Amino acid sequence: MKSDRYEIFAREYVIDMNGTRAAIAAGYSEATAAEQASRLLTKVKIREQVDKLLSKRASRLDVKADKVIEELSRLAFTNMNDFIRVQDGDAYVDLSAMTRDQAAAIQEVTVDEYTEGRGEDKRDIKRVKIKLHDKRGSLELLGKNLKMFTDKVEHSGTIELAGAVEKARARANG
Repeated sequence: MKSDRYEIFAREYVIDMNGTRAAIAAGYSEATAAEQASRLLTKVKIREQVDKLLSKRASRLDVKADKVIEELSRLAFTNMNDFIRVQDGDAYVDLSAMTRDQAAAIQEVTVDEYTEGRGEDKRDIKRVKIKLHDKRGSLELLGKNLKMFTDKVEHSGTIELAGAVEKARARANG
């Protein structure tokens, strides 16, 4: 009976990684669900089941670390020059030759159309703005993956070792 509850908990947990909700779905009381979820997630058999289910889902969705790194690279290394052309000193957005990889780096495209001037001086204006995804965030994630950025922690103070060696020897010989 307990293994059925464990199975239900594991299946429910991988849906949204919400332990409390999964514990309730597995039949634990709402009052103790958070505590039960915490306890259940420390059990080796449950962790193995969760890992197995997550691995199956990743395979089914074809989500691999390489694919994630490739997408981050697209976002991190796309350059605004990929989307503009300069003509007579003016920059124009040109999406006509955009590749699929370049399109992946675009977060938003805004088109504003309006008329400027009056009478014979009147002209239609079309302004296209493109916003790329967060380059810095993508570079940060790639850098962390490559272990380029490590936090260094400095400690200061003294450690009292007087008598510690003698106590350890006494315990070993005792």
